Amino acid sequence: MKNLLTEIRSCTICEEYLTLGPRPIVTANKEARIVIIGQAPGTKVHQTGVPWDDPSGKQLRKWLGVSDAFFYDETKIAIIPMGFCYPGKGKTGDLPPRPECAPQWHSQLLEKMPKVELVILIGMYAQKYYLKQDAKKTLTETVKNHKDYLPKYFVLPHPSPRNRFWLTKNPWFQNEIVPALQERIKELLF
Repeated sequence: MKNLLTEIRSCTICEEYLTLGPRPIVTANKEARIVIIGQAPGTKVHQTGVPWDDPSGKQLRKWLGVSDAFFYDETKIAIIPMGFCYPGKGKTGDLPPRPECAPQWHSQLLEKMPKVELVILIGMYAQKYYLKQDAKKTLTETVKNHKDYLPKYFVLPHPSPRNRFWLTKNPWFQNEIVPALQERIKELLF
């Protein structure tokens, strides 16, 4: 695992497309029981090198019901984004994750984590990649039908502050999905 992480962290496969240059962000350990697969690091995470070190990460930890120390314990939780580097700015936010990362690295990482019991898929990019034709037409439908993907996958919207309107429009998420997620986390890790 150590050699693989070193190889990933020095990856430059899509360097020509990265406005801030490559800085692959990933954490993994052979003991991890949960894997979080999100989109790609934002500018703050690119600067600090710490995954989910931003308001989205704070919200994600609330949803999971875990402390910062617990969240960053890679023997418990591995963090593998769809795109390992900050992809750059688009018209309405960050660009999508680079498409090279997941096919290049995900299966290699997951093979080295035999104890994983739950993969949390955050956002449409992760859900479409892993659920393929089983993903519903919209993220809302996929999240609403989260039980269809258990016990292997738990699907979530992105915890970005930009999604506050989605969260307001879909109160069932906070009332039903978040408690179910927290219960599943407790079963696996506590």
